[in-house]
Amino acid sequence: MIHYRYMCVLPWIALLLNAACSGLIVAEDTKELPGTSSRIRNVLLIVADDLRAGVLGCYGDFRCQTPNIDRLANRGLLFESAYCQGTVCGPSRTSFMYSRYRGKGDVTLGQHLKNSGFYSARVGKIFHMKVPGDIIAGSDGQDVPETWNERFNSPGLEAHTPGNYACLNLNIFTTELEGRQSTAMPHRMYVSVDYEGDGSDQPDHKTATKTIELLREHREEPFFIAAGFIRPHYPMVAPKQFFDLYSWQEMNVPEQVKGDLDDIPTQGLASSRSAKNGIDKYPDNQKRMWAAYYSAVTFMDQQVGRVLDELEQLGLSDTTAVIFTSDHGYHLADHTFWEKSNLHEQVIRVPLIISAPGMPIGRTDSLVELVDLFPTVCELTRREIPPSIQGTSLVPILKDHEKTIKAGVLSFAGGESWRTKDWAYMQYGDNAAELYNMRTDPGQFKNLADLPEYAAVRGELSEQLSIRLNAIR
Repeated sequence: MIHYRYMCVLPWIALLLNAACSGLIVAEDTKELPGTSSRIRNVLLIVADDLRAGVLGCYGDFRCQTPNIDRLANRGLLFESAYCQGTVCGPSRTSFMYSRYRGKGDVTLGQHLKNSGFYSARVGKIFHMKVPGDIIAGSDGQDVPETWNERFNSPGLEAHTPGNYACLNLNIFTTELEGRQSTAMPHRMYVSVDYEGDGSDQPDHKTATKTIELLREHREEPFFIAAGFIRPHYPMVAPKQFFDLYSWQEMNVPEQVKGDLDDIPTQGLASSRSAKNGIDKYPDNQKRMWAAYYSAVTFMDQQVGRVLDELEQLGLSDTTAVIFTSDHGYHLADHTFWEKSNLHEQVIRVPLIISAPGMPIGRTDSLVELVDLFPTVCELTRREIPPSIQGTSLVPILKDHEKTIKAGVLSFAGGESWRTKDWAYMQYGDNAAELYNMRTDPGQFKNLADLPEYAAVRGELSEQLSIRLNAIR
């Protein structure tokens, strides 16, 4: 008789083997893959920065206004359970552009498409740029130049934009330009600026404008255009009319549970917490952080809409696969945490929408990872999948929204996270761990890792994680 434990293990081992082998299966460059739409000849990749999935209207937030991202979701496939591999900008962007869980591979997505006949261009932030440092300087950051035929930066004044400045953890409100928190300064993460203007001076507006120009210039040839927006990444800067949409008095701060941090190991604590950064002294400013974040999201959404409008006006919607995502999520007082860099759900879960001509629209809760974007684009455009990639094409899910290709997904931040449908397991050094039942405790308030009655579950998940880590080394 097969023990119950191993009966549980067999299905996901099969899935892991299938995923591991997928990188070895390639399609000839000129041959259409069975069932793939022959209409797709272009790819538009849109990447937001520090965007948590749950604030978008299409992901269930009824307060934040994101009509343009929502309409993209209405004409494509929305992935409810998409996860990043890196939990800060640099590692995440390197990961999905190379389709490697950690570190660089042999070729980037844009380079691969460029080598197979595509015009490849970057506008704004795709590989890591320091925000605000590289944005103010207009510099390339950690860009990989061989990825592109052309690349364009979108500079801006950021926190130095004249207007109503706030540093919310210090409770500072001023219109003075002197003394503002900016590049490499310790409180820059809590800065917002609203100002009188139409937004055309802002980096994201410039990114949309240049992307529109490139769509017009290269409409007659296969293109891969990657538009990287920097909002809602701090400083949260937007014209006043976007801030006027969100009264801070109406904002809801995530539930604060007494003793919530007591069962989280030190390695699992966010580096920025309310009690450390000082914003715990100003409960109203926590609401203002939410209002500013919403304002930045809606401003970014408007720029996405400008690009989508142009795509439609040029008649390119029927031949262009559009992918919208973010490098990682973001904490806004969840567990009193702020920012990113840890393995909790609000950080590792990301928005992902793929609108692919010829594919059915809808939603899916299948587990997927950002490393899967590279092979997905290859299959959609009928290009060979390089052997160095570690992701798995999402085309089977695009065709059948009930399809499952992964039993769990990986993320990394001072440890490893193994997220399955029912469980979130985080493993650190010194036998420290977190374990949450995501069916009964989606907010991750009760760490079950050290409870004797969950020892078997923890052992099972630890074994699955170990096998997966070995498979990607």
